[in-house]
Amino acid sequence: MDELIELLEEIRPDVDFKAEESLVDGGILDSFDIITIVGEMKDKFGIEPSVEDIVPENFNSAKSMYELVQKYM
Repeated sequence: MDELIELLEEIRPDVDFKAEESLVDGGILDSFDIITIVGEMKDKFGIEPSVEDIVPENFNSAKSMYELVQKYM
């Protein structure tokens, strides 16, 4: 989880990923951020989420993104 938080903070240092739980629903992350995160997940963790998994609920919090990473590892 710590590696994911570091990755997210590199992309958006202005966001408190440890506390925020409505990143997409709250308008904090946009589609460009999601594409960037997916690309970085691929580079860092060697995973490539399917199109079906690139939905708001999988990117609303660091916890949900971590669960997505775990699913593909």
